[in-house]
Amino acid sequence: MPEFETLGYEETDGVAWVTLNRPEVHNAFNYAMQRELRNLWRWLRRHDPVRVIVLSGAGDKAFCTGIDRAEVLGDDSGIPPADESALGPEAVADAVHVGAGTTPFMFDDPGDYVGPKSNDLWKPVIGAVNGMACGGAFYLLGEVDFIIAAEHATFFDPHLTFGMAASFEPLQMLGKLPFGELARLTLLGGAERMSAARAHEIGLVTEVVPSSELRERAGWAAGVIAESHPVAVQATLRALWAGRELSRGQALGLGWAFVGLGNSPEALAEGQRKFSAGKRVEWRLR
Repeated sequence: MPEFETLGYEETDGVAWVTLNRPEVHNAFNYAMQRELRNLWRWLRRHDPVRVIVLSGAGDKAFCTGIDRAEVLGDDSGIPPADESALGPEAVADAVHVGAGTTPFMFDDPGDYVGPKSNDLWKPVIGAVNGMACGGAFYLLGEVDFIIAAEHATFFDPHLTFGMAASFEPLQMLGKLPFGELARLTLLGGAERMSAARAHEIGLVTEVVPSSELRERAGWAAGVIAESHPVAVQATLRALWAGRELSRGQALGLGWAFVGLGNSPEALAEGQRKFSAGKRVEWRLR
């Protein structure tokens, strides 16, 4: 298992609880967190005991406020000044850079690798938003599968307020927000924040709960998913994201592959035994 300086990690009953753990800077991601998120997502691909992940932030003020400007934008090199002397050639190549290299045809996106889908992880990730989520947080929220938010959570993008063009962040959220809402959120910068209630109204958030209940609600959903066959779950997730990112016809053309790859004879037989035995699910109404 990887070791972490900037992340909290625990797992129980097939669920991994991942916490962005830099509360002193509202869980902004720096070079270390970027590297650790990439290592974590890629490790989880092969860590079979975990079937579902819940992603949240430490404390109750912020989920994540994006890139740590004090570290990453501290000079023109793109290499964290405090870490530069300790970085070898490979680490320098992996460091958080901003903008183009020696020509405009090679661009370093500071949010590369922080999201689960960017690291080819197809286990479900539930976002449990426990406070502010802004700017670079959308790299993460754009790649989670659904979001549950605490009542005091807010969403905004301050790029334009601080003289920066917003590009990757709104593009990550384009499939999760109506265009007008996303344009308003982006163009108004830090002057307006979207409440959890409004995010729920427009479909960004699937449920809003008191802060004290956030872990229980996310844990309940994760636990239900963890009980299903993992290959079937991952095939279903791939189908959902294909439908989001491809045309309808293209996605339907791949439907047979997701069904064929995701249906396990053993899982189907177990499901049939449950059905034949009259076992019914105890369900909640949302």
